[in-house]
This record gives sequence, C-alpha cells and structure tokens, in this order.
Amino acid sequence: MILAEKIMKLRKQQGWSQEDLAIRLDISRQSVSKWESGASIPDLNKILQLSELFSVSTDFLLKEDQEDFSQFQKYPEYEYEEENELPFMESEVSQNSPSRQVTMEEANEFMKFSQENAIKMAAAVSVCVLSPVAMIILAGMAEYGKISITEDVAGSIGVIVLLSMIAGATAVFINIGMRLDKYSYLEKESIITECGIAGIVEQRREQFEPVKRNCTIWGVVLCILSVVPMFCVEVMNGSESGMVLSVAGFLGLVSAGAFLFVYMGMIDGSYDKLLEEGDYSRQKKNAKRKSEPLAGPYWLLVTAIYLAVSFLTKRWNLTWLIFVAAGGVYAVWCGVLAMAQREKK
Repeated sequence: MILAEKIMKLRKQQGWSQEDLAIRLDISRQSVSKWESGASIPDLNKILQLSELFSVSTDFLLKEDQEDFSQFQKYPEYEYEEENELPFMESEVSQNSPSRQVTMEEANEFMKFSQENAIKMAAAVSVCVLSPVAMIILAGMAEYGKISITEDVAGSIGVIVLLSMIAGATAVFINIGMRLDKYSYLEKESIITECGIAGIVEQRREQFEPVKRNCTIWGVVLCILSVVPMFCVEVMNGSESGMVLSVAGFLGLVSAGAFLFVYMGMIDGSYDKLLEEGDYSRQKKNAKRKSEPLAGPYWLLVTAIYLAVSFLTKRWNLTWLIFVAAGGVYAVWCGVLAMAQREKK
C-alpha cells in the first residue's frame, strides 16, 4: 500500500475530512487532496507531523510492505461518511458493469507508449497526405511540357512513389496498432485505476496543456493557410505549372496540420482513456458497444450502394458524397444511442 492510500485510510479511521486534517497540519485542503491522489508527496516535516498525528511510525507510512491497520482504532460512527468519501478508485465504478483494474505500472507503460509513438503515427499520417504530391507534380509538368518525359511515364513514376509512401505508412500503422492492441480494453471496458493514478495523469495532462494548445492553434492555422498558394497563383495569373505546384503546397500545409493534430490527439487521448473522459467516458463506451455489432454491416452496405450508384451513373466525381452522408447518419445514430443510454441511467 502506497503512502497516498495510508494517509487517506488513517484520516478516515480518525473520522476526519480532508479539511480537518489540513487544519491540523496548517496546510490547504488541496494539498491533502493531492497527497491522497498521489499527485504530490508530503515533505519530511509533514511526514513527521503525520506520524505524530496518527500515532504511527514513519516506517509504517513510508514502507509499502507495512499494511497492518488492525492496531489502529477505527471509529464506527464515521462508517457512512467513509463509504461516501471513497477515492476515485472506487467511486467511479459502475454498479451495473464489471470493471477492469489498471495498475500504476500499466498506466505508466501506456502513457510512455503513447508519447513514444505519437510522432511516428503523426509522421505516417502526414506521409499519406503527401503521397499524391509526386504524381501531381510529375503528371502536371509532363502535361505542360516542363519535363522531357511522357505523361504515362510521369504518371507511372508518381504512382510508384505514392504506393511506396502508402506502404511505408501502412507498415507503421500496423506495427503501432498491433502493439497498442493490448491496451484496447481502455477504449472498450470500464476501468478502475489504482489510487494515485488519476492524480499523476491529471498532472501530466496539465503539463502537456501548453503543447496541446500550440498544436491546436498551429494545426488550424496551417489548414486555413493551405489554400493560400492556390489563391496566390490565381491572383498573379500564374501558369498552369504554377497551379500544379500550388496544389503540392496545399497538400504540404495540410500534412503539417495533420501531423500536429495526430501528435496532440494521441497523447491527449491517452490521458482521456485513463481518466475515462471525453470520447472514452463510460457512457460513450456503452453506446459504442451497442453500435459495434451493426457498424460492420452498415459500412459494407454503404460501400455496396456507393459502388452500385457509381457504376450505374458514372458520376464518380459526385458519388463520394454518399460516404459523407453515411458518416453523418452514423454519427446521429451513435448520438441517439448515447442519449438513450443517458436517459436509461
């Protein structure tokens, strides 16, 4: 049992609130809360005060292998209060669904994995966005006679480059996805985190907040500015080859924005998963579990409709909108399920 758990248990055995303990130690209630969540550790003087206050040895407080509380008096009149002041570890548990225990080691491994692979995942996404650039430039330059190769050769080289880049990015996706699979329960199952994990995760998310803010700002700015190269060419009455290069510039800026979004999203998402917040709240997990059995057949049906309509009408330039409409319908469907789940509770 770690120090955070011992402080909380000893406090409750005395029948004290966090405010009561804070007054006796001449500190703020927030400090006690951080100690009990594992977000911070009391200094040596406070540990000595805690030892005297609870009539325990410092060894008992600091050594994790000492967990015998039977020698300390417990006040039965505070049983109800204790039941209602359980730490996040128990208080967040749903009574209707089994929950999986997440240890400190698992949480640290998952956060470390997300941080180490966020750049790789973001780079792979950027490569996918940039993959058509070579084909667009070569085909465009060949068409307008800027390079001494035929359009067919230019297109073939471009396709080779595109497929090579997509293949490399796919290898990264598969590698990270397979290694991430052992943490898939964080997205699908209700979890219980050990005492101290929530405080540590909150602290890391707070430290990451400036990075998240900058990534969001610059990602949006880059996506907005991505159309500027094409407008510049149009305003300057540029040549056809200039327009081709402007499209490449457009994709370059979009890929940079995508890099920032994916990098930020993977790290920030790891915190949401461990805290069961945002898209990984228990309510949304339950809704997702209900929608998953129908998601596969739904998208297969949408694909079949898309292909049938496309081949019959030959309007490939417009039929892709079927997927846009299908995505909207799917989002509404998931929203209705989430609302129904909330009303049920």
